[in-house]
Amino acid sequence: MNTAVLSAPGGSYDTSAAAKTVAPEAVAAAPHESENRTAIRTSSPAERQRARNRQIALRWIAPLMGIGLLLLVWELAAEHSAQFPSPLVTWQSAQKVFAHPFYDNGPNDVGIGWNLLASLQRVAYGFGLAALVGIPLGFAIGRVQFLNRMLSPLISLLRPVSPLAWLPIGLYVFSNAPAAAIYTIFICSIWPMMINTAIGVQRIPADYLNVARVLDLSTWKVFTKILLPSVMPYMMTGVRLSVGTAWLVIVAAEMLTGGTGIGFWLWNEWNNLNLAHILIAILVIGITGMVLEGALMLIARRFSYDEAR
Repeated sequence: MNTAVLSAPGGSYDTSAAAKTVAPEAVAAAPHESENRTAIRTSSPAERQRARNRQIALRWIAPLMGIGLLLLVWELAAEHSAQFPSPLVTWQSAQKVFAHPFYDNGPNDVGIGWNLLASLQRVAYGFGLAALVGIPLGFAIGRVQFLNRMLSPLISLLRPVSPLAWLPIGLYVFSNAPAAAIYTIFICSIWPMMINTAIGVQRIPADYLNVARVLDLSTWKVFTKILLPSVMPYMMTGVRLSVGTAWLVIVAAEMLTGGTGIGFWLWNEWNNLNLAHILIAILVIGITGMVLEGALMLIARRFSYDEAR
């Protein structure tokens, strides 16, 4: 908040004289200003009830209306197609699918629970490797201008490449479908973490580093006390974006490589022309991505600080 300080030409201000000399207009306006302040501070029970109703509508009614709109469009699509399953038919199929999610009848016939866990495991491996490489490299790019200029063209060239374009190279190098999927996740999810971390480092105020030089802080102290706390919000944003990218990539990669995984399960149900199971897989993929996104948003909020705090 900006604070203005008034002073007399001589450097002092006679508060007693100012208190004695009060304009009649100010005296007349004082009761009205007091009434206005009182009106602002207080609100009627009806106004408070309207505010509560608005909060309830925004928090619960609006999302429920969105879900209802989705179900309505879904039902209309099912009515105009004899093959497309309705929400009720999909719900009945989902009850059977989730009644035994962890059955195992062989390599290519396992429950949806095992397929989901296999996908999450590959995402964890690929994302973890991307974090181990991308975050330190982002710090280096943000701190070293020569490295920034050297790697910026490469990042601009490779970042827009489609995830599936990397999959054949992974299959050629590793000769293994799960390893190729992990490699594809790694190469596609490294960019948001690297770029956001580098931007966070570059936006650290120069005064912070100047104070560190004056105090003769060690490199470790500068990293733990200045760089890491300042960069953490940017880094967590990159992590959140990378997890979303990793989850998108694994589904597409598993549809092409086969084996186990939610993407393979979806493609296998398409080969069986089981549209209800395909819709179940889409909902499972969406809900899992939403949960991952929500968890990382909670963590990111923990490391976000207002200017005033």
